[in-house]
Amino acid sequence: MSELTLQAFYGISSPWAYLGAERMVAIARDAGARLVLRPIRIIEANGGIPLRTRPDYRQKYHEVELRRWRRRLGIPLNLQPRFYPCRTIETAAQAVIAVQRAGLDPTGFSFAIQRALWAEDRDIADLATLQQIAADTLGADGVALVRDPQPDEIVAEWQGNLAEAEARGIFGTPTYVVEDELFWGQDRLDFVVEALAAAKQKEIA
Repeated sequence: MSELTLQAFYGISSPWAYLGAERMVAIARDAGARLVLRPIRIIEANGGIPLRTRPDYRQKYHEVELRRWRRRLGIPLNLQPRFYPCRTIETAAQAVIAVQRAGLDPTGFSFAIQRALWAEDRDIADLATLQQIAADTLGADGVALVRDPQPDEIVAEWQGNLAEAEARGIFGTPTYVVEDELFWGQDRLDFVVEALAAAKQKEIA
């Protein structure tokens, strides 16, 4: 019997991934599903477009939606954070991968990085900042995993996440995967709940 799994392909700097992060963790826990974090960068091969290169009206509407969702969810979010767009997301994303591979809980660490960017005006491209976040959420074992550059196997997984996302047809983040079904956006999390319940029922039957 295969293990019930929820995969999350997401950009560590995505505000939508940040808004959905805590609910995603709760949904996986309530369903008894293993949550696998799959950090990726923008999937330009499948049509992903960096926010600041989109037409002005799309950028303005993006801000409107963020304002609506932060009010709906009651989650603090700066509409124009000081360090966004990030200089790089690779250091932060690869640190999440390293923490997960080490068997530590990556979810609190990942969410703290997202919160640092979107609610605390901290620079998540800064190694010292990431190490402090690791210290606060994981302790000394976590700090040792925040490095730049990372070992080859961490970089390979980072690149592999993107390759798999492209192959699955993912074009935006966050995209949640239950079995082979894709759910794009934190506003589809209700459907994720249904898909996990259906997959669990199928395993029981």
